[in-house]
Amino acid sequence: MSASSTPPALLTAVASHLGTPAQPSTLVRHHGTQVWLLPRARAIVRIMPAAHAVAAQRALTITRWLHEQGLPVTEPLVDTLFAQEGQVATVWHYYPQPEGAAPTSADLGHLLGHLHRLGAPPPSLGAGLPEFAPLTSLNATLDHTRTLPPEMIAGLKARIKDLLAAYDELTFPLGAGLVHGDAWLGNVLYNEQGIPTLGDWDECAHGPRELDLANLWQGRRFGRTPAELDDFSQAYGYDLSTWEGMDVLTRIRDLHTLGSYVRAADRGDAAARDQLLHRISTLDETTTSWITR
Repeated sequence: MSASSTPPALLTAVASHLGTPAQPSTLVRHHGTQVWLLPRARAIVRIMPAAHAVAAQRALTITRWLHEQGLPVTEPLVDTLFAQEGQVATVWHYYPQPEGAAPTSADLGHLLGHLHRLGAPPPSLGAGLPEFAPLTSLNATLDHTRTLPPEMIAGLKARIKDLLAAYDELTFPLGAGLVHGDAWLGNVLYNEQGIPTLGDWDECAHGPRELDLANLWQGRRFGRTPAELDDFSQAYGYDLSTWEGMDVLTRIRDLHTLGSYVRAADRGDAAARDQLLHRISTLDETTTSWITR
């Protein structure tokens, strides 16, 4: 986390609505979305470009519904979508995490099993789930990046084209429904009662359920052990390792992770650029480790 003496104007507006000062505030993370902590209000503020307003509103609506269905999810602190100067923001409860403890792969497996058994939200909710469209965001990011040379962009776009063609040929035994879209352990938090909860719903969609499972398997890049993968599969109730589409989905996930690093590198983040180039150079080396930031 990094403290900031100059919070964005939208954060100041949100703080005013909450009746709290904008300082102290802490920038928790900044990839595609700025994630700010307002400690006095015990609030997390997620700020993103206004183009993501529909997805941001959907995240508020879906998480309210999921909470009502009994799925442990991070909850909105305010149901209002804030907007100002080309940005939108949502406000969430802040969950301080205990020292020396972290949710496990089995926790994620249980949460996803529960989520997938719920089915799709009712149309009356008005959430309007989009169909999952893999690598759409990365394609758009590559169209505007100033970081990568043209030949590298062309190579990545060729990979995207090949993987999307392979994706279209897959048969998904688990069927389709509401998927989280970014289901990795970094999006699992303990709530105030110490219960693992699933957060960051900006990418939720309607799509094959295997997508949510493949994210953890791609986590072998980040140190996930065979034992953790077995625990995840047992908790969820399905072992993805023998499914013929596993390689396609994990390679799609590998590419998907590049997007936030491209955007960070375009903002001048040298460390992000180094990690981006490392990831691109090792895309075909599926056992090569990557780092998280």
